[in-house]
Amino acid sequence: MQISNGNSLISRETRTGIHLITLIPDYMTGDDDLIKPKKMINPVKSSKSHQELHRELLMNHKRGIGVENKPELQRVLEERKREQIIKQKKQDEEARRKISQLEHELLKRHQKLDELEKEQARLEDSNCSAPEFIKVKENLRRTSLASSGEKEV
Repeated sequence: MQISNGNSLISRETRTGIHLITLIPDYMTGDDDLIKPKKMINPVKSSKSHQELHRELLMNHKRGIGVENKPELQRVLEERKREQIIKQKKQDEEARRKISQLEHELLKRHQKLDELEKEQARLEDSNCSAPEFIKVKENLRRTSLASSGEKEV
């Protein structure tokens, strides 16, 4: 069967009963007086590096070595992100280690206050077990020291 644009039409039936229709261009029908077109050469596929890469991929596939699922750009970006996170953690750790003079003084004062509170708690515990007259005597000493301190100022 011929089609109006110069192509031949071939129809055939498969085992399943489906009709396949194929167009065959005129230059393949056998006219020898026409110049037959040749397939263009793909410069990428003909390059040596492409052939070597393709050969390597085939060998890896045969061996069962999988090609990485992630593209190179994504791997590079993830690596940079990991390096930045590690660098940030190191900087944070160094910042924690380095204590300024002000922080050092505040820490000393805080430790002194904790020691004083512990000492007061120890004294109160010892006073709780002491008789009433000893507690009164301690209170008198404190008030006398406080009043003498006010007189000096």
